[in-house]
Amino acid sequence: MRGRHENIGNPPAGQQESPRPPDFFTIPVFKRTCPGALPADDGGNPEGVIYCLLREDSVNPQFPCVGKVSSEIFDEIILPRLGLKRPEILVGPHHGVDVGVVDLGNGQVMVTTTDPIFVVPPYGWERSGWFAVHILASDAATSGIRPQYITMDLNLPLSMSRECLEALWAAVHRECGKLGMAILSGHTGRYQGCEYPMIGGATVIGIGPRDRYVTPMMARPGDVVIVTKGAAIETAGLFAVTFPRVVAERYGEKAARDAEEIFWQMSVVEDAFTAAEAGVRDAGVTAMHDATECGVWGGLFEVARASAVGMTIDKDKIIVQDLVGKVCELFGVDPYSSISEGTLIIACRPHKAQEVIRRLSDKGIPSSMVGEIMESKDGLRVFEKGTAHELTHPGVDPFWAAFGNAATQETR
Repeated sequence: MRGRHENIGNPPAGQQESPRPPDFFTIPVFKRTCPGALPADDGGNPEGVIYCLLREDSVNPQFPCVGKVSSEIFDEIILPRLGLKRPEILVGPHHGVDVGVVDLGNGQVMVTTTDPIFVVPPYGWERSGWFAVHILASDAATSGIRPQYITMDLNLPLSMSRECLEALWAAVHRECGKLGMAILSGHTGRYQGCEYPMIGGATVIGIGPRDRYVTPMMARPGDVVIVTKGAAIETAGLFAVTFPRVVAERYGEKAARDAEEIFWQMSVVEDAFTAAEAGVRDAGVTAMHDATECGVWGGLFEVARASAVGMTIDKDKIIVQDLVGKVCELFGVDPYSSISEGTLIIACRPHKAQEVIRRLSDKGIPSSMVGEIMESKDGLRVFEKGTAHELTHPGVDPFWAAFGNAATQETR
């Protein structure tokens, strides 16, 4: 059952991942040409792998070299220009809100979300396909409405062979089927300049009752804040599967193998639907948001901003799994501000908080109550060992620079 850490999302026993994907350092995984980037030495690298290292003096939190743009950029450039205003749109674009909602009439709504198709061949095609689908489905699941359809645009690298596409697509097909999603439409092509890991984009669509959806804009004062699995799930999972030798050298072979299993926790699909089963809105969960770029701190900040509320958080109550903490320490990453697909932030009416925790536990998903939604005038505060600090958005996710540095060291 996905959600139990010993076998979250594992491929069927004996399933072969064939054909073998290219070696990690012979594909252009993170190729960047942005100002301020320091490319690693690519001598002897025929396919031009460039790992982007960010100089501290070149990092612009509003318009980062890598990752999502800031709320300021979004509000100034994107938000004022959204095409025709249509009355049936219940939820449109907002920074930190991953879903849009359209009123279909007859008490039904359509929930949509769009994300890049993220594929890293060195993880193996099975893992790559699983993760690509779950990144897309996770955002939709945070609405509480089950995803039913997906449209996919594949802009493939010229280096991708027919056999590799077939292996990737088989994994995508299987995982979509498991999640109840039909592939509705799309586009598939190979183009110069298209490189891993972002090889296109997709939109996930779900249809359900108008009174059953939630968004990060619906948290309210008095809600309890729950965080599933803990901080830096994606950070640890990606580092572990990309640099197993480095992890093994520090912590041993068994720890390295166990750390690789964190990869299968990088989804909030089961977390979200399990929490929503306790009830939504006045009956339970009021808001859900996955802690992707900028991690738990970024996710909490985005919920507070979207809902125009204050928040009080006890840092010591946020789970940091043992191996997650070790991997983050090894690669010099702050677990609380680093990318964490697989971590779900839940706002819940207080009378249902214990039931949400229990339902998650029954599915093998650890979670903890970490704070409370407050009035906006109370601000955003984090308590650590009794001392209060302001909760701010990290601005730039430390994962990207740390990953680039680790990749550079690996090639030397």
